[in-house]
This record gives sequence, structure tokens and C-alpha cells, in this order.
Amino acid sequence: MKRSVVMTMLVVMLLAGFLWTVDAWGRAGGGGSIGSRGTRSYSAPVRPSPRPSPLVTPPPSAQQPPQRPGWMGGLMGGIGGLFLGGLIGSMLFGGMGRGLFGGIGLMEILIIGGLIYLALSYVRRRQQTIPAGPQGYATPQGADATPWQPGSQSRATATLEIPAAPSDLDRGVGHIHQMDGAFDPVRFADTASDFFFKVQAASMTRDMGSVRDRLTLEMHATLQKECDQLIAERRVNRLENIAVRSVEVTEAWQEGGQDFVTVRFQANLLDYTVDETSTQVIDGSRTEPVKFEEYWTFVRPVGPNPWRLSAIQQ
Repeated sequence: MKRSVVMTMLVVMLLAGFLWTVDAWGRAGGGGSIGSRGTRSYSAPVRPSPRPSPLVTPPPSAQQPPQRPGWMGGLMGGIGGLFLGGLIGSMLFGGMGRGLFGGIGLMEILIIGGLIYLALSYVRRRQQTIPAGPQGYATPQGADATPWQPGSQSRATATLEIPAAPSDLDRGVGHIHQMDGAFDPVRFADTASDFFFKVQAASMTRDMGSVRDRLTLEMHATLQKECDQLIAERRVNRLENIAVRSVEVTEAWQEGGQDFVTVRFQANLLDYTVDETSTQVIDGSRTEPVKFEEYWTFVRPVGPNPWRLSAIQQ
């Protein structure tokens, strides 16, 4: 007996919480998911993915090739080599050179070191020189005559970017654009915003007749049923201080000769329900704003035809 009482109380508490959640949302759709999205009716709406930042390639002027030492650097290197050769020679041959080489002095060592340095420099320059090509294929004046070597980096480095595969949204927009060249997802977001405010205004008047031409037959019947229930309960929905934070197209596709587009709304607003006679707040709050995210799907026959709201999803 006690167990049945406890179970009954738990069920009542759960149902009370559920009913409170449903009644707390007064805007169109009641904060739930209604309407049809074609074959995607039973799938969750696609959330927008963050856009990757484009790859920034430095301009060719920023890619400086390695600079070769000038003649001044070579001259200073030669002088340094002479002094270094003289110093080493004086250390090695200063004491024992007189007996072995008949007293070679510092000046002779400097001359020998300089000749060795010049010979090595000449050989190195010869190795870097490109041999002359056949007649008629001479290197143009001012062109770089340095031979290409495996692993060396070209002065003009080109960045090759593989184009990303089109997303499902891009493909859907492309299909719609084929039959309606004026379709633009950015401008459609403005159209969806106009739908949003007019449908919410009709919900507050408890009469969807003013937006009948903007709703599918199923959506009009569902939203008008909500309005009739409010009239029967003598309640009025109030939506105030609506601040739409973002409106973005997240899905676009075609099926069965129809175009479908889903738009995500993120907004803040005061959403509450009052008694029509006493204006006492029954659900919601006059001061605590509600933040919500909803996905509205619009449909039309393929081509430049009027759009109609077909679904609202949370």
C-alpha cells in the first residue's frame, strides 16, 4: 500500500514538472518541436559549424632569397685567412722551421697562405658556374644562373591549396540557386526574421489569420489550435523586449519538387502568460528574460515561389 502511494506521488510530481515546462513558454510553438521538415522531420537540425580561418600566404616580396656575400665580405675573408695562416705558420714553424725549411719567415708564410686561399676560391667559383648551353639557349641577361639542386627552395614559392569539398549546405544552396538565380542565404536570413516577428505578433493576438499565407496548412492548424486553447483558458501570451542575437541558414535541400531551408534563431526576450481579466502573471516572468535557440524550416515549390513556415524545432 505504501509503495503504491509513493509511486503515485512520484508520477504526479513528474507530470507536474512536465506540464509546468510546457506552459512556461508562451511564444509560437510553445517551446517545442512542431511541423514537418520532409524526410528530415525526425532528424535533429544541423548546428552551424565554425568557419576555418583562411590560409594566409606571405607575398613573394616577403620571401627573401638567401643573400650572397659581396666582394667586400670576400676581401675581408681573404685578409682574415692571410693573418690566420701567418699566425698558424709562425706557431708551427717559428721554432722548428729554421731547421727543416731553412728559416722560412713570416712574410713567406703569409704569401703561401694567400695563394692557397685564392686557389680554393677559384675552384669553388668554378664549381658554381653553369656550363654554357647549346647555341640559341643562352641564359638571359639578369637571370639567376645558380643551378637547381635537390632540396633547394625556389625563390618564388607558390602555395597550392586543395579546395575543400562542398558541404551539404553548399550543395543545397547550389541546387536551389539553379531554379532561382536570385536566392541568397544572407538575404534569406532577413526574410526569416520578418517571418519570426510577424508569427510571434499573431501568437500574442491569438489569431493566426494575419499570417495564414506565411504558414503551411499543417503549421497554421497547429498554431491556431494553441491560440484557441489560450482563448478557452482566458490567457494571453506576452512577448516583450525581443533581442535577436543571430539568424543563420544552417540547412538547404530539395526533395519531392520542393525547396527546404532551415534557419537558426538565437534570441533573448521576456516570455510570460497573463490572465486576460486580471493581467496577473500565470507563467513566465515580466523581468527575467529567456534565452532560447530555435530552428525554423521554410518550404516552397521549386523555383522563385513564396516561402511558408513548415516547422519549428528546439
